[in-house]
Amino acid sequence: MLAILHPDTRLDSEEYRQTLHFLENLPGVSVRVHEVQGAKQRLTEIYLLGDTKSLNQDEIIALPAVERVIRISDEYRILGRHRDDRRLSGFTYNGVTFDQDGLNVFAGLCAVDVPEHVEIMMQALAEQGQSCTRMGAYKPRTNPYSFQGHGRGCLPWVFEKAGKHGIRVIAMEITHESHIEEIDTCLEKLGRPTGVMLQVGTRNTQNFELLKAIGRQSTYPVLLKRGFGITLDESLNAAEYLASEGNANVIFCLRGMKTEAGNPHRNMVDFAHVPVVKRLTRMPVCIDPSHSVGSREHAPDGILDVMHATAQGVIAGANMVLVDFHPRPEKALVDGPQALLMEELPAYLEDVRLCHETWKKRQALYRNRQTNG
Repeated sequence: MLAILHPDTRLDSEEYRQTLHFLENLPGVSVRVHEVQGAKQRLTEIYLLGDTKSLNQDEIIALPAVERVIRISDEYRILGRHRDDRRLSGFTYNGVTFDQDGLNVFAGLCAVDVPEHVEIMMQALAEQGQSCTRMGAYKPRTNPYSFQGHGRGCLPWVFEKAGKHGIRVIAMEITHESHIEEIDTCLEKLGRPTGVMLQVGTRNTQNFELLKAIGRQSTYPVLLKRGFGITLDESLNAAEYLASEGNANVIFCLRGMKTEAGNPHRNMVDFAHVPVVKRLTRMPVCIDPSHSVGSREHAPDGILDVMHATAQGVIAGANMVLVDFHPRPEKALVDGPQALLMEELPAYLEDVRLCHETWKKRQALYRNRQTNG
């Protein structure tokens, strides 16, 4: 069961104290409090877990701080959609809104290499009016001898350059809970010139202790990539691990499935699951066309496969695109052959915009049919 409090309820108010005291003393029930910061207001959600079937819903609705009560299913209790659930999707972080209607592009370096390339990338993004990027400092690799990122050593100049060019959010993969403290310490020392979205890579989708550690902090939102060899349900439950620990600011990323059936692409593109994730959960949905396709091959129409894959995901309603660019792909330390070129950035962003507008028109088309039908 879920009790939603009146918007902007203060946690130090008497109404909140009375409500929480009552709920915490219900027999056989544990209480978890989640705060959701939207663009215009803050909502407090109180989840009642355990034996809730016998609870009197009207009695809970009558509590002073409660606006409404929702019966929730067992699946994806916090992040899922439930009957009579009018809660908004998404969240706002560092001035950028992430929800199931908008779209943000995170173009950047799969792995940070040298300051010059970071500078070129961020300047190009700023010139195109972008406020987000991807920058890999910690890189898990299959081969133990491959470059695994500069780690905390590159954080100061990456964050400083982001602040210089007005980049507000950096998607950055972490592989150990100690990386959270390294990122936080560096940002605090620099005066927080930018923000970070903690990224959980496909290899760590079921690293449950890491998920719990990330979920216990609420400073940074999370981008969780689907596990490349597990079911969609298993990956969505991994996202629920994050939320169950307290951090429900989660974006779910489709990045392709590892199977020979996807050849000649690096992975089988799974962007048909964009609307599925949006139907099952309230999470914004990200697509990663670079790691799905894994090459710069193009069709006879002259359009790169990675651009076609991007279009498929955005037209299906994706809310975020994570894509590799690099000023000098031949010098890239990770995934250079799949990176898009700086001169391709303006056209790519325009293509994404056109596809997002098409999604809006498709949405209006079918809504009109339902209204008139």
